[in-house]
Amino acid sequence: MNEHSTEQEKKSDSPGLNTESLKELWSRTYNTEGKPDWSHILPYYDDNIYFRDSIQAIHGIEEFRAMTERLTKRSKDLKMNIVNAVMHERIAFIEWEMTIKYKKNPSSVLYGSSRLTLNEDGRIIEQRDYYDLWGDIFDNIPRFGKAYRRFMIKKFG
Repeated sequence: MNEHSTEQEKKSDSPGLNTESLKELWSRTYNTEGKPDWSHILPYYDDNIYFRDSIQAIHGIEEFRAMTERLTKRSKDLKMNIVNAVMHERIAFIEWEMTIKYKKNPSSVLYGSSRLTLNEDGRIIEQRDYYDLWGDIFDNIPRFGKAYRRFMIKKFG
């Protein structure tokens, strides 16, 4: 086997993510009878994935898989609406609305986006999620949500 053959094999194993496949994969991840399921999307992640959001930073596919399993256990119902997705070279941005219900609490809509960086093989090597977890959850608590927003504007706006 020569170097060219090896390179061709690598390219054929590439997941080939694009804007449409990202939308389809993310929508399907969260709409399986209310319980999230990442089994179909995990192969698109590099073993050395670096994931970060407003709560945590995770290194490696095993930690990432464990995080997805924790989210599945915590949420009674979870759905994802992909609003927009754009991709340029190896960087993709997905704008989303995630509706989540934790145990007895009412459903909350979290508005956010994800920046995905693909490696040379087309797998996700880095994911950075951006959202206001507390603000979006507090908006669903009568009176408290408005008080929280007033506080944020007064202190930071």
